[in-house]
Amino acid sequence: MGNASVEAPSPSKKLGLGAVVGIIFFTVSGGAYGLEVLVGTVGAFWALVLVILLPIFWAVPIGLMVAELASAIPENGGYYIWVKRACGDFWGFQEGWWTLCYSVANMAIFPVFFVEYLSYFFPQLRDPSLQMLAVRGLISLAFVLLSLWFNLRGSKTVGANAAANLLLVLFPFIAMSIWGLFKGDWANLALATTMPNHGWIQPSALAAGLAVVIWNYSGWESIATCASEVENPQKNFPRALAISLTIIILSYVLPLLAGFKVSITPSHWGDSSGWPSIAERLGGSWLGWSGAIAALLSVWALYNSQLLCVSYLPSVMAKDGWLPKGISKTSEKTGAPYNALFLISAVTALMSVLSLQKLIVVDMLFYALGLALEFMALITFRETHPNLPRPFRIRLPVWGLVLMSLPPLAIILCVATFSTIGESGSLIQLGIVAFGILAGLGIYQNKRRSISESLLESEVRFA
Repeated sequence: MGNASVEAPSPSKKLGLGAVVGIIFFTVSGGAYGLEVLVGTVGAFWALVLVILLPIFWAVPIGLMVAELASAIPENGGYYIWVKRACGDFWGFQEGWWTLCYSVANMAIFPVFFVEYLSYFFPQLRDPSLQMLAVRGLISLAFVLLSLWFNLRGSKTVGANAAANLLLVLFPFIAMSIWGLFKGDWANLALATTMPNHGWIQPSALAAGLAVVIWNYSGWESIATCASEVENPQKNFPRALAISLTIIILSYVLPLLAGFKVSITPSHWGDSSGWPSIAERLGGSWLGWSGAIAALLSVWALYNSQLLCVSYLPSVMAKDGWLPKGISKTSEKTGAPYNALFLISAVTALMSVLSLQKLIVVDMLFYALGLALEFMALITFRETHPNLPRPFRIRLPVWGLVLMSLPPLAIILCVATFSTIGESGSLIQLGIVAFGILAGLGIYQNKRRSISESLLESEVRFA
């Protein structure tokens, strides 16, 4: 299997630092949207604890790993290329396959969120009748198709849109954070930040909470799949990752503190109320409307940025021979991998009918498998290619890299364990992941068998 590459666009069409920051922000975060479910699940105190601590034990190790590997190997395919070169074809294919599985589950969440936030303006969308369910489905389908058209126009269009939407999405949270200095009840905030008022969290609730927070802090490596689209990737990747992490942490913590001054009641925080309602309680109808509009823009930019990044993966895998060659075709005008975009959009539309909680857990479990291989690639490259040029290098020895990889992997193991126990635990998520793993093994073995048979036929004809 040869190394895949995609012809690099001209420098004038490449993504600058601002565009890369915008895309990373929208592949990882998109603002505090989604944290409403967290507060409703684990309560105000534990939500704040998880949001503050997870970057240290989760986002920072992953961000450092991505910065070193992306600066050393800035090629389209990103993590798939890293693992394949470090660990061989077998693990490279599994990395690509598992990433496709969790990416589809992840992207299917956004059409659901879009309809939920749209219901702030049109409350009738919350009606559980079959007629309204059909309307919600049509809106989700329109969302997916419009994003497909947008991505077909090329990465430059998506990057410019992400950079522009960054300020628009952050505005309501900035306004809420400032408004929170003067409005709301400080006693609520004191209650939210005091452990004795909340008690210890149940394992199943902790698993659900961790899954939500991890989801809100995941996706750092996504931009690496289209590395050749980035201007000066060796420098811009590390810079963009550091800037994005700072923006994301502030965009989570400050609005939560402001929102807790309004209410710490779990029922006021949820996927059908959340930030627009909290913003309205804090600053009036104008802030509620701006929050809802920003939520729609955020979900739109999140989905677009992730579709852009994910679409390059099956294209590169097809060039390597693991997927049908037709998937690797790109537009001569925009460079967009149009067949991959069509395929991912179709599967995402079908997956969006599943429940939000199950999608998030399945997403995170598949993500854990791929993440373990990415850390393995980081450590292996340090041992086998110590002199590989690394414009950004983590200042740790190999054993330090091993220790750095343990916290994120342990967190994922907790999610996998606790999501199967307790009253709300379920084995369904693990069953879906197990099926995906077996499917990946079957596809690999079948492809290897086909390759072996082709080589044997060639040898027989030559003889």
